[in-house]
Amino acid sequence: MITKNASTRLLNVTCTSSVDKELFLHYSLIPSFLIILVLSFLQRREHHRQRDDTTYLLGNHFGIIMPLDFVGTFSNRWSYGIAFGATASKVMFLFLEGYQPLQVPQWAQAFVLLMGGIEVGLAYFPFFACLSSEFRLVSSILGFSYSLLWFTVTVLQISQCPHGQFVGRYESLVFHWPSLLCLAFLLGRFLHMFVKALRVRLHWESQAEAKPVLLESHQAKHVKQLLRKAPPQEEKKSWFQTRVYEWDPCFQFPSRMIGTIVLAFICLYLFIVIEFCMFVYVRDKLKVFESDLENYITHMNQTGILTPFIQQVQELISVAKGVWVATILPASLTCVSYLFHILACYRKHMKRLWAGDKHFLPLKFRDPSPSESVAAIARYSGWQIAYILWGYLIIHVMQGLCGMMIMYGLVLPVTHHRGLEMLQGLGLGLLTIAIVVGLMILQVGIAARFFLQPKLGTADKQKPLALNNRKAFHNFNYFLFFYNVLLGLGACLSRLLISCILGTWLIARIDRTIMQSGYERADMGFSAWVSMLYVDHYHTNPVLVSFCHILITGHNERKLQKTIKYWCLGQSAGPCNSARSRTRWLLLQTLINNPRLAILRKSKSVHESREFTQTLLTCSDC
Repeated sequence: MITKNASTRLLNVTCTSSVDKELFLHYSLIPSFLIILVLSFLQRREHHRQRDDTTYLLGNHFGIIMPLDFVGTFSNRWSYGIAFGATASKVMFLFLEGYQPLQVPQWAQAFVLLMGGIEVGLAYFPFFACLSSEFRLVSSILGFSYSLLWFTVTVLQISQCPHGQFVGRYESLVFHWPSLLCLAFLLGRFLHMFVKALRVRLHWESQAEAKPVLLESHQAKHVKQLLRKAPPQEEKKSWFQTRVYEWDPCFQFPSRMIGTIVLAFICLYLFIVIEFCMFVYVRDKLKVFESDLENYITHMNQTGILTPFIQQVQELISVAKGVWVATILPASLTCVSYLFHILACYRKHMKRLWAGDKHFLPLKFRDPSPSESVAAIARYSGWQIAYILWGYLIIHVMQGLCGMMIMYGLVLPVTHHRGLEMLQGLGLGLLTIAIVVGLMILQVGIAARFFLQPKLGTADKQKPLALNNRKAFHNFNYFLFFYNVLLGLGACLSRLLISCILGTWLIARIDRTIMQSGYERADMGFSAWVSMLYVDHYHTNPVLVSFCHILITGHNERKLQKTIKYWCLGQSAGPCNSARSRTRWLLLQTLINNPRLAILRKSKSVHESREFTQTLLTCSDC
């Protein structure tokens, strides 16, 4: 008889899907290029040449398509985040280095992975381009069609081969439901965009006014808050606001951070599922190994020399499997808490930079290189996700080792009826540590009681750092010198242990360095974090953006006033002279009076420039 689980796995071994996701990724570049071409044709170029080269034949069409603004986009953030989430399966595919379309040497693997990253970016580019395009009607139709294509292919793959060899039933759904959910959200989003754009097109609904390009509403609120007088008493905050998170209406996370966190969540989930599949695979192999050991013990009738050792190995395997499964949840929760903490640290650090406070940064990071900062924007999101994934694995291993120590130190002695011996050993260990710590505290107490001069004033909290009873102090220092050598050995080991624990525990935290002071440059993740903060600080500082907004608004108003001044409004008779015509007339008059300036003037055509200069020189001679 074949068990249900075994039959499921046998079914999936012979299951062949009609859709190859890797092959579909290659072919999806065709509609992706078509969508990019259409959106690029609709996009107008602000500056285009007419006579210098053949590009003037295109007019002002075929502008550059921007998927999203990685620095200053604060609107439509969750749509961009969900679009990033739809790429999670392919990102994990690249992370596990499963993309190998070409057989190349080991040293060229980096170029292959770069090609894979570019291909994945092109395949998912239409999602972002259609979300950010100004042509809502066309982009919504193209985005909906492209999302429906990916949604259909994913559903076909799940329905044709739903089960797997590791998780068992519905393994394919376990892997692909996050991407499926993200694609369904994008379908709804593009459908909503289409309905809204169609209503505007049919004049059933007035078109919403465009938001300010430069100044966002939350940035204006932040500046207004700075200009207001601080309240005499702060409002009482709840426990959640004090301990967990406090919402700030004057601050918004950019789309890059939202997309990074969403993609990190989904990639972390997929990584945990893949790790569990590997655990199932190793567990099955260990079952075969354990059965061989059982057969050996049975064959030797439990009288063999290796029987005690084999029993210990079996116990080790059983404990390791249980501890590994038990530590999946705490390791996952640790990394999830890190993701939320990264957002909180981002807001805290940005507000400190806005206030001009750089003391939380090491000295070497207070004046970063502009080129490194710009490159950090491209690196940060990918590095943050990779740090979270590797951090989860390292934290899981560390927690597994701690669990093994607890099992062998506390639990197994009790199950083997050696609890009294365990308590005796534990008591002796704790007593030794308590005596050592007590002697250290005693040294501090003796130093404070006998070897420091009295307080200078009654209001002083501590005695001054001035020696008293010098002869007794030197004898005290001499006799404790040899003991402190032995004590320093334990302190050194404790330092190493604490450094290893904190280093592995905080490896996923890219917002703080785990290096010692003076070696922070070696932490590339922290360098990318600080550089990214500076780019956002320089480009989204509310005070600076508000100042630029005031300058641009004032300039436009003055320009409009000058235009109205020289434009004949309300005059039915007589010619109307525009500001542009008057400016050109004044320019011509200036060049006639100063013909040498025409040589320095930039012209579109060299031939016309020479003719115009010769004409001016002739007119000046007349």
